[in-house]
Amino acid sequence: MLQVPHPQPAPDIICLSHLRWNFVFQRPQHLMTRFARDRRVFFVEEPIFHPEIAPRLLIEQVDTVRVVVPHLPEGISAEDAIVAQRHLLEQLIEAEGVSKYVLWYYTPMALPFTTHLAPVAVVYDCMDELSAFKGAPSIITARETELMRRASLVLTGGQSLFEAKRHLHSNIHPFPSSVDVAHFAQARRIVAEPADQAPIPHPRLGFFGVIDERMDLALLDAVAAARPDWHLLMVGPVVKIEPESLPRRANIHYLGPKGYDELPHYVAGWDVALLPFARNDATRFISPTKTPEYLAAGRPIVSTSIRDVVRPYGKQGLVRIADDPQAFVQACTAAMAEDPVKRITQADAFLRQTSWDGTWTRIRAQLDEVLRHTDGGRTAAADATAV
Repeated sequence: MLQVPHPQPAPDIICLSHLRWNFVFQRPQHLMTRFARDRRVFFVEEPIFHPEIAPRLLIEQVDTVRVVVPHLPEGISAEDAIVAQRHLLEQLIEAEGVSKYVLWYYTPMALPFTTHLAPVAVVYDCMDELSAFKGAPSIITARETELMRRASLVLTGGQSLFEAKRHLHSNIHPFPSSVDVAHFAQARRIVAEPADQAPIPHPRLGFFGVIDERMDLALLDAVAAARPDWHLLMVGPVVKIEPESLPRRANIHYLGPKGYDELPHYVAGWDVALLPFARNDATRFISPTKTPEYLAAGRPIVSTSIRDVVRPYGKQGLVRIADDPQAFVQACTAAMAEDPVKRITQADAFLRQTSWDGTWTRIRAQLDEVLRHTDGGRTAAADATAV
C-alpha cells in the first residue's frame, strides 16, 4: 500500500527583538501572533537588569506567543552579558524541546549571542533603519552586514527601505506594514468617548504612536499656536526624548500610552488624524503602520512628506501632504471640509488590497520556499559556525 507522507510540522520561531512585546502592538506582534497559529513562537526581548541576581529567563505566555525576557545582574560587562544570554538561549532550547527552528531577527544586535545556533533558516525582518535612530550603537551597521550575510531571507518594512538595501542580499523583499481593517473600522461606529478625551473640545487633530526623535515638535507647536481653537491630541509613550522638550500649550494634550484595543475609541473622536513626522535621518525610511490604520478608522489624514506616505497614499489622494506650518494648517482645514463619503469609499477600495493576514500569508510563502531549499535543515548560518 502506498504510504502517504505526513506533513512535517512547521519549525518553531525564535524571534529576537529590540521592541518589547507589551510596548506598542505593531509589526512584530501582528506577524508573530499569526505564525503562532501553527507553530511555537518564542519572542525573546532585550535583557532587563537587576541588582544582585543570577542570570535567568522569565517566560510568559501572552495569548499564543511565549514572551521570553532575560534578567541579568546590573553592572555585568558587555562580554559577560553576551555569554549569559547565549547560555540562557541554550537552556531555553533544551528545556522547551526545540529541535527545528527559525531564527527571526528584528535587531542585528542579537547576533553575538546567537551565531553558534543551528537554525533551519535565518530571517531578518528589517522594519526600520535602526542605525539612524537616536542612541543607536555605532557597531549596529557592521552587525547588520553580518546578519545580511547569514540570512536566508530578508524582509523590509517599506518600499524605500527595500530600495536602499536591495543590493545587499539576493533574497530580499519589501513587505510594507499592513492593517487589521476590522479592528480600526470600529472607530466608524464608536460613539462613547474615553474619559480623558471626552472633555476636550473639537476640532480635534490626533496622533497615536511612539513620540520620539522622529516627531516634528516644532511643527506641532507652530500649528497649535496658529490655531488656538484647534486641539492637538498626542496618544502614545514618550521615548528617547526628554518630556521637557515637548511643546506645552493649552491646546496640546498628551494622553499617554494606550492599549491596541483602545486606539479605535480614541481615533473615533478625531476630526483629522495626523502624521507630523520630522524629516530627518530617523524618518528617511519609515513606513508608518498608522497610515492604513487611520484610513480604516475613516479619518482624513494630513502628513509631512515621508516618502512611504507620499507614495502610495499621497499620490492616490488618500493623504494630504504638507511640511511647513502654514501649509499644514491649510491641509488640515481642507481635510475637515472634505466629503467623508467620497473619502471613505476611496479608502475602502485601497484597503481591500491589504491586510495583516494577507501580508503574513505572503511572508509565510517566502519562508516556506526557503525551507524547501535547505539542505537537511542546514543553513549558511549553521555552516558558518562549523568552520
